[in-house]
Amino acid sequence: MNLRDKLRAVGGEPGKTARPQREQSEDCRHFAVYRPLEEFPGAEGLTGETLSLMTEKEMPENLDPRKILYLDTETTGLGGSGSVAFLVGMGYLTEDRFEVHQFLMRDYPEEPHLLRHVAAGLGKFEAVCTFNGAAFDIPLLESRFLMNRMDRSCLEMPHLDLLHLCRRLWKLRLGRCNLGRLEEVILGRPREEDLPGSEVPARYFAYLKTRQEELLKDVLEHNAQDIASLCVLLNHMAYLYLHPEKIAFSEDVYSMGRALEKTRHPEEARRCYTLAREGRMGTDAGRALAASHRRSGEREEAARVWREMIACRQGGAEPYIELAKYEEHVRKDPAAALRLTEQALALLSEPGLENGFAVQEAKNEVQYRYQRLKRKLKEQRP
Repeated sequence: MNLRDKLRAVGGEPGKTARPQREQSEDCRHFAVYRPLEEFPGAEGLTGETLSLMTEKEMPENLDPRKILYLDTETTGLGGSGSVAFLVGMGYLTEDRFEVHQFLMRDYPEEPHLLRHVAAGLGKFEAVCTFNGAAFDIPLLESRFLMNRMDRSCLEMPHLDLLHLCRRLWKLRLGRCNLGRLEEVILGRPREEDLPGSEVPARYFAYLKTRQEELLKDVLEHNAQDIASLCVLLNHMAYLYLHPEKIAFSEDVYSMGRALEKTRHPEEARRCYTLAREGRMGTDAGRALAASHRRSGEREEAARVWREMIACRQGGAEPYIELAKYEEHVRKDPAAALRLTEQALALLSEPGLENGFAVQEAKNEVQYRYQRLKRKLKEQRP
């Protein structure tokens, strides 16, 4: 121990007045918030089977919705070795309400106590749900457990990161998918007088200097609302996955189809593509539906979709080209393939079509197909 450390140990330094020691309890501070189940419609009916539609991750069989822990942290920074989770909120459903328990680190020596509460809380559940937790909250907690030489195994459970699930479903239409925007646009519950997340660290540092707990009131409310919103948002998404016909926007139901393909549910994805064909995404949904049938070896079904797109004047030359391939290689009818190729060439040569690189490349490919089919028919003639 050097001189500076010895002086600190007795409460002073050369030329400085000793500061009074801050009193520390044997634990961190605990807050609890209770909300009625009526605020979380459908939450009690959530099943692991529905969650498997939404994520490619394997979920526990017969998952009880009361075994999902909704977790959110408030930190001293945006990551890095110096960042600490000074507040951890954990919410969950019970028989008659939704409970949020928050653990506040009133000073840095209380961090091990906070982490022990987090570990104990996680140990009672089978899955954890966060918003951007895969990139932020969970790695941060892992690092803090490591820094405090504590067991991190409590974090090893199925994880539902709603940020990624929400982006799959709504980014095409909304672009930005932060939690506040989703609350306002998707849930219809805009926040009023909410503390911006960027101001949270400054509030905590001000609290450390002044010990005025009132400075953290908005932080606690912000954290509790984030956790409640996770539960509402997850169950709203689950309802939409079970009832895609209730989705009002073609972009969203098309995006759901894409998401369902990622989670390996082709039948459900095709249902979404079929619904999306009635709206603004009709062309993209038709392409995706035909491609899905083709990947499954259902070439006749794919051809039916291409014909329907031609009848609706969707997709430009593409459905003609795809049908030409089908006629030549599946039905073995080069004459029909040649007629479709001629129609594709005509569409690609329309005056209003931009003559960019992609269009020119498509023209060259179709022209080559046209010449090859003509030679093939000539060789077949007696």
